[in-house]
Amino acid sequence: MSYLFTSESVSEGHPDKVADQISDALLDEFLARDPDSKVAIETLCTTGQVVVAGEVSSQAYVDIPVVTRKLINDIGYNRGAYRFDGDSCGILSTIHEQSPDINRGVDLSDDMQGAGDQGMMFGYATAETKEKIPLSLYISHLLVKELAAIRREGKQMTYYRKGKLVTYLRPDAKSQTTVEYDDNGHPLRIHTIVVSTQHDEFVEPLADTDDARRSADAEMLDQIRKDVREVLIPRVVAQLPEDQRKLFDEGYVLHVNPTGKFVLGGPHADTGLTGRKIIVDTYGGRGAHGGGAFSGKDPSKVDRSGAYAARHIARNLVAAGVADEVLIQVSYAIGCPEPVNIFVNTYGTSHTGLSDAEIADKITKLIDLRPKSIERRLGLRAPIYRETAAYGHMGRKSEVVEKVFESRYDNHHPVRLKVKLFPWEEENLVDLFRKEFQISQ
Repeated sequence: MSYLFTSESVSEGHPDKVADQISDALLDEFLARDPDSKVAIETLCTTGQVVVAGEVSSQAYVDIPVVTRKLINDIGYNRGAYRFDGDSCGILSTIHEQSPDINRGVDLSDDMQGAGDQGMMFGYATAETKEKIPLSLYISHLLVKELAAIRREGKQMTYYRKGKLVTYLRPDAKSQTTVEYDDNGHPLRIHTIVVSTQHDEFVEPLADTDDARRSADAEMLDQIRKDVREVLIPRVVAQLPEDQRKLFDEGYVLHVNPTGKFVLGGPHADTGLTGRKIIVDTYGGRGAHGGGAFSGKDPSKVDRSGAYAARHIARNLVAAGVADEVLIQVSYAIGCPEPVNIFVNTYGTSHTGLSDAEIADKITKLIDLRPKSIERRLGLRAPIYRETAAYGHMGRKSEVVEKVFESRYDNHHPVRLKVKLFPWEEENLVDLFRKEFQISQ
């Protein structure tokens, strides 16, 4: 009997993602100027106001309001009509130094650096997509990412009225994808897609009556539904490999702005907080999650580095053919360098003839999971985090880019760095795992 599974994603303009991006943009600014910075930044966004709080120990100085305003404008909140925009919102910073009680177990040399907190982290991978993330999550990410691209182009998803074209998309958006699977866990078809996008009030009522307002709302909704079906979804489908394109048949269910209207959005309509989209950030509800958020935390916090290391192992195990689906758990005690445990679940898909416990034992011997070793192996002391804060931390492309950090306090000498984004997505342990687990190519 077939079954359904659903994942969701949100756009960079979603209030929680605005908060995540502010936290990670500030983290990058500190790390660009002082790679040894200890940072834990939380952000709250609401109507006309941003509150930045947390703990920082660093030799760097970061102009928090300037960085925050630029990021908000870059996302697209640059109009007073949104009641939250980068030029006019208030910014309150209450950042203070890291607790010395925490720092005494973390600020140690070399491999004796302890974990920045206790906790358990999970990494997951599946052969379902070449990105090794669930198909339902991958498509959900593509929907909101492509919606943002269309908004920035300003050429499609427009409405012609009174002699002019109106580009109506606003930054806030959410998506949801339901996939139907067979008994063996193979995707059969796309069952349901949900797209909710914020928009301008681009049709004015012809009279000041309830009927006229309902008519205007219905006209807007019809246009948005038409554009999602005829513009957005074809652009998303075109990015998929052929076998996944075939999953979109004429019978899939499409819900667009199901409440009928989505003009008020962003932090004005829904307060945003750092770390409130951890399932969107990871595996869309598949596998497991230890509960710790990523954004705003430097890599001494194993909530972040431990989860990236576990994902790196899981993706490479699947890529090597050790199993078709893998869940890795790693846990730590605060101040202790060695992980408490490593757990492996292959869901019965292992191709090794070994038990999951035996696979875990081999990983323990092969991969150094002490926090400092993870930082070095994955290059996590580089300013690579703003890019992670929207459209998922997993299943992304690992690539080297140049980033420039400018400040009026740098005496006209901006910091230019070449960094590797998403290094935990590299499949650079495949040969090691194939050799250890005796997997032929």
